[in-house]
Amino acid sequence: MAEKIRVLIAEEDVNKKISEVAARINRDYEGRPVHLICILKGGAFFTCELAKRLTVPVSLDFMSVSSYGGGTESSGVVRIVKDLDEPLEGKDVLIVEDIIDSGRTLAYLIEILKQRGPKSIRLCTLLDKPERRVKKQVKVDYTCFSIPDEFVVGYGLDYDQKYRNLPYIGVVEF
Repeated sequence: MAEKIRVLIAEEDVNKKISEVAARINRDYEGRPVHLICILKGGAFFTCELAKRLTVPVSLDFMSVSSYGGGTESSGVVRIVKDLDEPLEGKDVLIVEDIIDSGRTLAYLIEILKQRGPKSIRLCTLLDKPERRVKKQVKVDYTCFSIPDEFVVGYGLDYDQKYRNLPYIGVVEF
């Protein structure tokens, strides 16, 4: 069965919102460097676009965590697939995610990263599904869009490794 993709957020709207969030981050981190942690694979597109718009000094590292597999629902089991290359001690850390729904992955990840001695940890996401939040302690500092509980793709988000390259956010319709 072939799925169809319905546009939820147009490319122009995504770009405008990323610029707005970047401006807030620039104000909040003015005069000090920020260490971006891109959560792979989905966060790569958003992280790159966000970083291009930041005027504060930026360093960048990558981490890959998984709780999905090949389906559309989180398994609830979080595992680190690729860890960071750089230490976090004394750094202002900004975790950059493509989407946050249940919060399980981020709750787990934030606890692990806190143990590494960063000066601060904040969270930035392209998309947030607050109505799906199970881990209420996960507070998002920078959100581009809050979206309804639909399965979305594009701008790094995938369905079974497809559709990451779409320049907009779309809803998968089966």
